[in-house]
Amino acid sequence: MYQRVGKPAYKIDLSNTLLLADYLANPQHKFKSIHVAGTNGKGSTSHILASVLQEAGYKVGLYTSPHFKDFRERIKINGTMITKRSVSSFVTKHHAFFKKHQLSFFEMSVGLAFDEFAKQNVAIAIIEVGLGGRLDSTNIITPELSIITNIGLDHTQFLGTTLAAIAREKAGIIKPNVPVIIGETHLETKEVFQQIALDNNAPITFSEKESVSLFDCDLKGNYQKINQRTALVALKTLGTKGFSVSKIDLEKGCKAVVANTGLLGRWQILQQSPTVICDTAHNREGLMMTMQQLKQTPYRELHIVFGVVGDKDLEAILPLLPNKASYYFCAPDIHRALDVEVLKNKASDFNLKGASYPSVVSALNAALKKAHTDDFVYLGGSTFVVAEVV
Repeated sequence: MYQRVGKPAYKIDLSNTLLLADYLANPQHKFKSIHVAGTNGKGSTSHILASVLQEAGYKVGLYTSPHFKDFRERIKINGTMITKRSVSSFVTKHHAFFKKHQLSFFEMSVGLAFDEFAKQNVAIAIIEVGLGGRLDSTNIITPELSIITNIGLDHTQFLGTTLAAIAREKAGIIKPNVPVIIGETHLETKEVFQQIALDNNAPITFSEKESVSLFDCDLKGNYQKINQRTALVALKTLGTKGFSVSKIDLEKGCKAVVANTGLLGRWQILQQSPTVICDTAHNREGLMMTMQQLKQTPYRELHIVFGVVGDKDLEAILPLLPNKASYYFCAPDIHRALDVEVLKNKASDFNLKGASYPSVVSALNAALKKAHTDDFVYLGGSTFVVAEVV
């Protein structure tokens, strides 16, 4: 599967997904949905949307990826993971079909999610794109509205090497006559979105131009203000589709995203004295935001536990990391992980000094052992690094 293996597991074809959907009697047509794509922020935006809609009394399905510990984190209804029996029964019942057509892990997961949402009769499902948009397995739905949070240079081996090319792939979720919300734009991407929306007669809204009052939110990263704005603009548009959300629902939903949905790993406080924060930011745009927040955070000394996957552009992300920090280099326990010695040696080219450790946990333990109570420990670089400690 792509999450652990990488490029060899990535499919650029929707034929198997469509075949599976037809075999399952097209469950994606039996519930309403919101489709969320983007380089960064799509997970947080999806969870904010789900939390507010739950507070408004709707039965909400939520499909996201990847997971941290439990596969069922990907498929939730009103913040609760689907049952183990739902997963095992689905696989047992359809095992022969999966084998015959050599379905991928992600294709099967999407089929399970859509089948479960249909069976559970959700009022609406928030569907997060796995990778890209146009050819992603989730892109067989016709949603109430589409959301593209932002565009950055990530997964360039699949989506293209320019912002405009990546924007075209993600804009593949824009459907005829379906409103689309754009969270952030660049000069290179705005025209792409406008043209594809025009071609599809899809009303387009740029949320950064909308006047929105933000609410207190339990997602504490400063970058979450952008995601909240995108979600609030989307909810306003959803109101024209018959979904009623009050100001109280908005306030409660934004304040209880983690409690309502179980979201993990977004500027998450693991402990105090010393303060330990983990964040899943793993590309240039995401790390720029978390490093900016680090600069605004008071501490005596900074310790950074850091690991990445092998296809990460180190030339793009290592210059973002502060020189005045002690580094604890590690590798997540997956096949795709970049060898820790390679990471350490490359980091030294950017004057990032530290030691290498055989595991994420040993690196974190070393940082905690060295850190003073007034110090700050940041853990990140990869979703898979965070997954081993949350």
